[in-house]
Amino acid sequence: MNDHNSPDSDDIADVLGMRPTPSQPLRKGLAWFLALALGLAIWLALNGESETVAYQTESARRGTLSVTVSATGTLAPLKEVQVGIEVSGTIKSVEVDYNDQVEVGQVLARLDTTRLEAQSLQAQAALAAAKAKVQQVQATVKEAEVQLAKLLNVRELSGGKVPSQYDLDAAEATLARARADQASATASVEQAQGTLNVNLTDLTKAVVKSPINGVVLTRSVEPGQTVASQFQAPVLFTLAEDLTQMELQVDVDEADVGLVKPGQHAEFSVDAYPDRTFPAEIVQVRYGAETVDGVVTYKTVLRVDNAELSLRPGMTATAIITVERHNDALLIPNGALRFTPPKPATEDEANGGILGALLPHPPRSETGRAVSAASDNRQTLWTLQNGNLTAVEIDKGASDGRYTEVVSGNLPEGAAIVTGLASKP
Repeated sequence: MNDHNSPDSDDIADVLGMRPTPSQPLRKGLAWFLALALGLAIWLALNGESETVAYQTESARRGTLSVTVSATGTLAPLKEVQVGIEVSGTIKSVEVDYNDQVEVGQVLARLDTTRLEAQSLQAQAALAAAKAKVQQVQATVKEAEVQLAKLLNVRELSGGKVPSQYDLDAAEATLARARADQASATASVEQAQGTLNVNLTDLTKAVVKSPINGVVLTRSVEPGQTVASQFQAPVLFTLAEDLTQMELQVDVDEADVGLVKPGQHAEFSVDAYPDRTFPAEIVQVRYGAETVDGVVTYKTVLRVDNAELSLRPGMTATAIITVERHNDALLIPNGALRFTPPKPATEDEANGGILGALLPHPPRSETGRAVSAASDNRQTLWTLQNGNLTAVEIDKGASDGRYTEVVSGNLPEGAAIVTGLASKP
């Protein structure tokens, strides 16, 4: 009887390769796993549904492209005048109220002129006294001239013996003083006349009159109120010349000011009429910058027709300025400029399924991935023709944020332009 555990049996098993080794269970497990994966891949290939990629498309169309700039500001009259008063006193009466139409020279308010009239009377009296003083010194001058002439005549008749030289010098000095007094009195008359003119002017300015034809916007004075104008003329009324023509002053951002020019058209809206827009036209773009919280803006003035008087000064408006407009332009959605086709699967992945994905393979090339060769305004679009993607090169133009103008390129009107991948149901 042979013993299977003999050394001869072990040697034979080693020669035949039938001796179990420690790695044999691992190999068997790997083989079972590969067989299972291969079977699953074959089953998916035979029973799975082939999925096709769906795309979102939009047709290239012709239309009008408008490039706009948005800005906010306030409405104001073309000419606004603040009417003040140059004299102090107590308001005696107010002749106009808010929204009243006024004309040039119309009385707006009156001061109590009692004090001003008294000052005018004092100035008139001072002027009269100065004139009387002139007459007095004129008589003195005449007297001194006669006295000097008399002495000179005596000296001539006496052959120079009398009067003495001292008497002649004294007479000449008296005449000179009289003439000086006359000059001083004449100056006093002019000074008194000036004081009287000032008082009369103040008396005239005690009546506040309208300098323009317009409407009263504000009234900041009441009868009995005291106004003082020593250092600054107080403002009593604010007048607008013509509210049928107004201006809208908006602040344009520094990034957009290069596009804004006089003559461009705009539309604006106000909170008072949320469902209505008003036309306007740019008349001025100012060079002076305004900086608020680090934001640099430039004041831009728009002319507004307000024949209906619907708009009022001080209203806040949001203006949309049309800086560029293209009619009958070929338009494409901006989403098409951002679309890139998905990377197709490699041949190994397409044929091997899960097994191909699990097994190692060499690195893939990116030749199947489309890259947009955009240089300056050059752009690659993708169109869908018979279910297939086709690349089209175009030159793009202006954009309004949603659509872009096609300046040139082999893109027909109505072409189905791919904008993205369609979502799966």
